[in-house]
Amino acid sequence: MHTRTPLHAVTWLIWALAAAFTVQLAPSPVYVAVVIGICALVVEMHAPRTAFSRAFPIILSLAVAFGLLRVLLTALTSHGIGDVWFTLPSFELPRVLGGFTVGGTIEGPVVLQASAEAFVIVGVIAAFGAFNALASHYELVQSAPRAFHELGLVVTVGIAFVPSTILSIQAAREADKARTGGRVVRRGRLLRLVIPVLESGLERAVALAESMDSRGFARSTAARAEQASAWCGLGALVALGGAFVALIGRADAAALGLSIAGSALLVFAVFLASRATERMRYRPRPLTGADWTVRGASLLAPIAVGIAAVAGDSSLVWVAQPLAWPSVSVLPVVGILFLLAPMLVRPIAADRDADEIAAHPVARTAPGVGALIGSKPQ
Repeated sequence: MHTRTPLHAVTWLIWALAAAFTVQLAPSPVYVAVVIGICALVVEMHAPRTAFSRAFPIILSLAVAFGLLRVLLTALTSHGIGDVWFTLPSFELPRVLGGFTVGGTIEGPVVLQASAEAFVIVGVIAAFGAFNALASHYELVQSAPRAFHELGLVVTVGIAFVPSTILSIQAAREADKARTGGRVVRRGRLLRLVIPVLESGLERAVALAESMDSRGFARSTAARAEQASAWCGLGALVALGGAFVALIGRADAAALGLSIAGSALLVFAVFLASRATERMRYRPRPLTGADWTVRGASLLAPIAVGIAAVAGDSSLVWVAQPLAWPSVSVLPVVGILFLLAPMLVRPIAADRDADEIAAHPVARTAPGVGALIGSKPQ
């Protein structure tokens, strides 16, 4: 049976951010492993059976591969810290490239500490990989401020047309096999694959362009509020740049003042641009009690772990020297378990076609973005 998630995309975003912050506050391998396990359980229960959910183990595998690469590079370039496990041939890089030694002694504390730090990166990627599998990107773009209308449209089209191109490639391969009776004919195979995919891509592009043109997308001139928003955005950029320069010059008071002014101008710019943009949301999903419950419970996880950190809980951080097993405390474990809140919400049964359309709103037809395009004033 195919399912769809009962929770709003913004709820999943808050849940993922809470999981990522929890991993950052409690980088001990024990707590990170618990968070990764929770992410896997939530994906298994709530993720619709789409390409995004099937990509979750691939994302985790890539994170592990990058983590192992980081451990390897750290072990080969860090020396003289602890007990030596074994020795490799070494060479010294030129001064232009840093002048450090690659190879030589491989110390146990270096490898273990680098592994723990790489595991934290895997935990953060697991949180956002789960979000990618669980949340509706289309719904998330709909929930963005109106100032990001054009950016949201571009993101929606980009996310939706990539899987549609993959589907076109699969359809072209199946058609090619049907024409040859299942035999693999390599001669001219690339040409027989590229032309149908290019043709279908051009058809979708033309249909989308016609849909945008019929709705008068981007034909209106900039209103006064939009012009004021642009000037506020420029002022925010100058102020934040000045704050950065002030920090370099150790002028803390000036940096603080410029940061506050730049942030205020940025918020005001978004507010003005949003007011100037008339946008209607197509079939918005209302927030339910389950959404608010999951949001609140998710935020309790980093709050509980943060309280433990302020109280000086030594179990949150693990160090490889002196070598000892990671310790566990009650408060961080209880806080992390709040991330299981989505497991209390039952998935909603959905039919397969509706599930695929919800995951890829632009993949099948150009009117899939009509809700976003049509909201732009003519």
